[in-house]
Amino acid sequence: MLGLPAALALLPYPAGAVLVEHAMGRTQVPMRPARVITLFQGATDIALALGVRPVATVDSWTEKPVYRYLRTQMGDAQSVGLETQPSLEDIAQLQPDLIIGSKFRNERAFDLLSKIAPTVLAQDVYSFESNTRLIGAALHREAQAARLLAQLNQRVAALRAKLKQKFGPAWPLTVSVLDVRSDHIRLYLADSFAGALLSALGFAWPSQWRDGSRSIIKLTSKERIPVTDADVFFVLLRSDSAVVRNNYLAWSGHPLWQQLQAVRNGRVHHVNNVYWSLAGGIQSAFLMLDELQAKMFSEISS
Repeated sequence: MLGLPAALALLPYPAGAVLVEHAMGRTQVPMRPARVITLFQGATDIALALGVRPVATVDSWTEKPVYRYLRTQMGDAQSVGLETQPSLEDIAQLQPDLIIGSKFRNERAFDLLSKIAPTVLAQDVYSFESNTRLIGAALHREAQAARLLAQLNQRVAALRAKLKQKFGPAWPLTVSVLDVRSDHIRLYLADSFAGALLSALGFAWPSQWRDGSRSIIKLTSKERIPVTDADVFFVLLRSDSAVVRNNYLAWSGHPLWQQLQAVRNGRVHHVNNVYWSLAGGIQSAFLMLDELQAKMFSEISS
């Protein structure tokens, strides 16, 4: 069972605090927290976008210890371990005045984290819009959060108009987001990080996915390749390991793959797995849109 150092006590709140509603209830947090620890990738991305440099965060999933696109912003922030298992002892030793995590990852440790410092948990790690609003409230930077979301919405609207103009009567195109793992492929649906942005841009989802019961479809048999069929594919490799690359080659070399619309139309685009899946923040959302625009308007498959 998780435990804390015996001498640890609840840190006193600084003068002035705000009440923040989050996935685990309501928590009073300092008006201007100075020592923030983030426990999931999207929280780190969003905090930095709002002008707050965490004193510590968890290791990135790849490009360790911090995603390349965030390194110049991060400075010398410390690591408190893995997103799936952060070190409570390391967190306590850093004496934070705010901890930002997610119910998805940190629900079981919430009471212990709350004894270290005021703790705010997002519902999940991929809903970047609601997480931006939540973290904006926790950092008392609601106005900055609102401006970032307004800028993103403007960007989405402009790109949606360009896509509609480019493809004309063929719009909207159906889309599949394929995450290639070492031994299977996952399809991300409309309520995933990438799926939310693709839906906002006006892409449609294949009819075979519209049961609404799952956010991810896991494919382990190549006989199920037809399930992926769509007008355009965005393919991300979970890592650059030879095992993952070879698995993709095995799937993409199958005769059923060659019959798919995206393959036949030359619309199979390889994209950055950090921007499209692993990061989950407002900054990575902008980077995903940059890459999507470059891919769709070049119309050169990769």
